[in-house]
Amino acid sequence: MNSSFLNTINKQSTNYSPVWLMRQAGRYLPEYRKTREKAGSFLSLCKNPELATEVTLQPLRRFSLDASIMFSDILVVPEAMGMNLFFTEGEGPKFSDPIRTSLDIDTLREVNPNESLGYVMQTIRNLKSSLPTNIPLTGFSGSPWTLACYMVEGGASKNYENIKRMVYAEPDLLHSLLNKTSIAVADYLVEQIRNGVDTIMIFDSWGGVLSDK
Repeated sequence: MNSSFLNTINKQSTNYSPVWLMRQAGRYLPEYRKTREKAGSFLSLCKNPELATEVTLQPLRRFSLDASIMFSDILVVPEAMGMNLFFTEGEGPKFSDPIRTSLDIDTLREVNPNESLGYVMQTIRNLKSSLPTNIPLTGFSGSPWTLACYMVEGGASKNYENIKRMVYAEPDLLHSLLNKTSIAVADYLVEQIRNGVDTIMIFDSWGGVLSDK
């Protein structure tokens, strides 16, 4: 693939700096809002390979971008592990059953990406057959730590009191959770690569919660 995006990643010279957007598919596009309405909800949109493919392609029709990023959400991984994920308008994602005990961790399922996250893999395959040959596809996952933060806090948090308490008061419990999220993330990304993504990104949204130590 002759791609300025991939060439830059591989430290090869390019005629210009490639451009892509963090939220490339999103509410700033009227066609996205229409597709979202058709899906019924954000999560339903993520889980519909045809519609997820469509919203991934929409910004490429408007702008001369150098890469695509599959439409999904980092929290589909904890959901695949058995957590109840829902989105509240104006408040963002939430889990109704946050992780607080060793029993909670023990009940988390092992993730088989081709089964519980098969809709993501189908979206990837759809995109690889639809994208222009010079536009690479980026897959992604949340980092094990960021996923753990959401899972313990039950959603976004201002102070991250629960995960910080676990860090200091129950480090073994946290390590057990991070071990499970690490395995899930690794398996998920490997399958994304096998299904055709050209690059992957790991979003560590809440890495700043940790100190240098």
